[in-house]
Amino acid sequence: MQYRFADCELDTDAFALTRGGRSVHVEPQVFDLLVMLAEAQGELVSYDQLVERVWHGRIVSDATIAARISSARSAVGDDGKRQAVIRTVSRRGLQMAVSVERAGTRAQRTNSNDTRDARRQTIRYTASRDGTSIAYASIGDGPPLLRGGHWLSHLEQDWNSPIWRPMLERLSRQRRLVRYDPRGTGLSTHEFGNPGIEDFVDDMEAVANAAGLERFPIFAASQSAPIALAFAARHPERVSRLVLINGFARGSSALGEHEKTETMVGLIQSGWGIPDSAFMKAFATIFVPTATAEELDSLIEMQKLSASADTAARLRRIIGAIDVSELLQRVTAPTLVLHSTGDSIQPLCQGQYLAQHLPNAELQLIDSSNHVSLPSDPAFEQICSEIERFLDADLS
Repeated sequence: MQYRFADCELDTDAFALTRGGRSVHVEPQVFDLLVMLAEAQGELVSYDQLVERVWHGRIVSDATIAARISSARSAVGDDGKRQAVIRTVSRRGLQMAVSVERAGTRAQRTNSNDTRDARRQTIRYTASRDGTSIAYASIGDGPPLLRGGHWLSHLEQDWNSPIWRPMLERLSRQRRLVRYDPRGTGLSTHEFGNPGIEDFVDDMEAVANAAGLERFPIFAASQSAPIALAFAARHPERVSRLVLINGFARGSSALGEHEKTETMVGLIQSGWGIPDSAFMKAFATIFVPTATAEELDSLIEMQKLSASADTAARLRRIIGAIDVSELLQRVTAPTLVLHSTGDSIQPLCQGQYLAQHLPNAELQLIDSSNHVSLPSDPAFEQICSEIERFLDADLS
């Protein structure tokens, strides 16, 4: 559906807002708030309705609600003093202060099936080699793309995240995106023994088989990068291309930096998912130094949803022990290595090592200090464009 008001155009199919003909980036909760107001077409939207729709009924602070309203106003060229587009009705709610024109669906306008509701996915389960139950989801149409699983993962809640949702929408825009929750996280089995990297590769293989993927590219960020590399070394005939973002071949313990691993493990055990904890302060400083307040809130929520503190700590030890350096020469697929120049978690030398030792790799430097690809980061569009450029070459 497309809505026009003031000098703005809101396209729910494309998850896009334009003002004065120029694209305006908004985070998912802000976008949902704007859609709700546009749908109401000037009728009052109560605060209770906002919380139910935008936050799915979860308890949120007045400050959080006010921040999203302020962001929505800013996105449409308004502010709390003028209230020329979005009007506050004291103690009751919000309403549009301008007329809203509804222009129909994108499919009706273009007769195209390229767009869809990003949350309309199918979640299924498959068993890994050792019987561990792995949840996976498929969305979109077109050539396949497998996204490697990571520890901040929840197949359902990822779509509510202002961090993950924009990237998922870009990855699934022209492709069938298959993704999964690794063992111990999200909707997959949370109980697990003492897995090594081969078990995580088995999980990826089980998902690829269950989803009917034969030959396909893999998108992998951070700790999913070495797992994707190990899979590509095991099955070179199945992997057409690899996209690695802020990845590594050897974890901190494998590099002899055991103290670094255990320091992070201790912080996780004491502060995973707890606002203002020492872990969250460290997380914000070194993982996502430029994150917005909304993005940090989302990461805290995702920590609580994806795994327990004990599981996250165990996974961090496993990640630290990973070493796939001896497998790199066996990876024949063309590989795009994207790496943030200021990444403090996996320094640039990790990306350079991958590019130097993979037989068919290219290195693209990202001007960012974030380990996680944040939609609010000016480099986000560069990251998405490089990914699309590289994957599109697989289709020619």
